[in-house]
Amino acid sequence: MKTIGMLGGMSWESTASYYKAINESVRHHLGGLHSAKICLYSVDFDEIQHLQHQGKWAETADILSKAAKGIEAGGADFLLICTNTMHKVASQIESSLTIPILHIADATANKLVSDGVKKVGLLATRFTMEQDFYKQRVIDKFGVDVMVPNLDDQKVIHDIIYNELCLGIIQEDSRNQYLEIIDRLHQQGAEAIVLGCTEIALLVKQEHTSVRLYDTTAIHAEQAVLLSLGK
Repeated sequence: MKTIGMLGGMSWESTASYYKAINESVRHHLGGLHSAKICLYSVDFDEIQHLQHQGKWAETADILSKAAKGIEAGGADFLLICTNTMHKVASQIESSLTIPILHIADATANKLVSDGVKKVGLLATRFTMEQDFYKQRVIDKFGVDVMVPNLDDQKVIHDIIYNELCLGIIQEDSRNQYLEIIDRLHQQGAEAIVLGCTEIALLVKQEHTSVRLYDTTAIHAEQAVLLSLGK
């Protein structure tokens, strides 16, 4: 079993979901008392989110690269950046390492292609929805069309992520707002919805909608387990 490197804490709420999903999957595959070999570094998200909102991405890359090198030194065979948004600086982080990064957009897009999905709606932080580092990668590398909500809906999604979900706050009204946005994207032609922020699955689950959902946290975690086990 290879050791999975986890760069987490962005937020710790979703990192806990990663940790649980990875260990449950290893137990599923191997049985008994098996659990995953993990090297985890959890950053202080308050520092990161301030830099995000100030547009200081180079500074975030420096912090995360230092953390990633610590994970590599701890014996990890490959790295998960346990957040969609910070894949904006994935190339900078990877350039500081000798181990590979399992990219969350690639893991998700591979699943979409496998399922024959051609057009998806993307729910994520404002940074991920408005910038090209994530959606354009899916479009260019995998041929899957990516739609994003309108600007008003983007603000709703972003604010709920940072003001509620990252704090572990789950509210029915917020879920209903997300479900309305999902329905609008579906009516506009999205065959499925990518939950492209690792906290969103804390709020919206498949049981809440008939529109097919792709939980990037779960997909990323499962791909890490398969890589770890050589499957």
